[in-house]
Amino acid sequence: MDRETRVFAESHFRGFEGRLPSRVCPKLDRVDFIEKPDSFSYADFFKGYLLPNLPCVFSSAFTEDWGSRRLWVTPNGKPNFDYLLQNYGDVVVPVANCGVQEYNSNPKEHMPLRDYISYWKEYIQGNYSSSRGCLYLKDWHLCRDFSAEGVFTLPIYFSSDWLNEYWDALDVDDYRFVYMGPAGTWSPFHADIFRSFSWSVNICGRKKWFFFPPGQEEALRDCHGGLPYDVTSPTLLDSRLHPMRDRCGPPLEVTQEAGEMVFVPSGWHHQVHNLEDTISINHNWVNGCNLANMWHFLQQELSAVQQEVIEWRDTMPDWHHHCQVIMKSCSGINFEEFYHFLKIIAERRLLLLAKGMSPGQVEGGEDTGLGPQQAAFDIGRIAEVLESVVVHPDFQRVDTSTFSPRPEVLLRQLEEAVAATTCL
Repeated sequence: MDRETRVFAESHFRGFEGRLPSRVCPKLDRVDFIEKPDSFSYADFFKGYLLPNLPCVFSSAFTEDWGSRRLWVTPNGKPNFDYLLQNYGDVVVPVANCGVQEYNSNPKEHMPLRDYISYWKEYIQGNYSSSRGCLYLKDWHLCRDFSAEGVFTLPIYFSSDWLNEYWDALDVDDYRFVYMGPAGTWSPFHADIFRSFSWSVNICGRKKWFFFPPGQEEALRDCHGGLPYDVTSPTLLDSRLHPMRDRCGPPLEVTQEAGEMVFVPSGWHHQVHNLEDTISINHNWVNGCNLANMWHFLQQELSAVQQEVIEWRDTMPDWHHHCQVIMKSCSGINFEEFYHFLKIIAERRLLLLAKGMSPGQVEGGEDTGLGPQQAAFDIGRIAEVLESVVVHPDFQRVDTSTFSPRPEVLLRQLEEAVAATTCL
């Protein structure tokens, strides 16, 4: 990030005056297509799509050097089952049944990749039908167990990725996934975890996306307040079931071709269908641009948990603590872990600035794609959100006596750094 982009970004957030950036979205009638890598910079993406929280599609030219596009795909553009079997056949992968609705998702099982590919071949031979149903390999953490080297190269546009930076620092998990499945597999209507951004690249095959800007999903709720499972279902047209449907405009539709890369903004609900046999690589990510959205989402999640167990508030010892435990179980994170997430990213940015390291380097020589201007921007965003966290009544009930540094101390360090980087 250069200084001009940082100043632009800081001015952008000052203009919201407490409103959530993701809820301020211009009306779109199409999704922009980015054709040429040479004429599209990080600053172009940051100012044109990341800050305003708008979707876009990158052409296949941005991924033409990826090893997976060469090795995982046959010359005729189909999945290279032989290569996948040879290199990953014994890996146990998660598989969802698209034909079965479980709440607003699909039930999953686990099986070796070779068994899934055997099913896939039979499914194709059976004219895309099987007594086992329509099975979709989803959320395979390939990069957690294997090196990404030779598979893909992280595009610079998505290099400020705090979510995976945090989990990599803990060395326990990540939010990098491989999806693969036959034509007809699909992902039901949803918004991404933690209201993260995501990006998705088709290694082969084609996808159809249906996008709804933040807030539009409210008009799709049914008479019981539930969100739809399938926005292509004819039942959505029944005004008795969906009384507010006419307040929602049509979705933005995108057909993603092989090699193309889709940027999914924070808080945009979407539904995705595979039009052909398709393999994709997908990442969820959070940074300073959608951190406030994540914090707002976590507050909503805790509130929902509290409402579910409100009847035991006066009789259950440590009721507030139990709510945090339930939230962690349901959402994968609670207020305590959110603080540790902020702390790890903050300390790495403070270290980068304090040591005056060259752009893109932090302790240990890791290349994060960061420079001092990006680090200064990040520190400012963390400080603003942490200021809200430390005064939240439910966070104040969290036992922070063993936290190092204490939240108030970290906030003071960040505020001092913000003041010191004004003239950076």
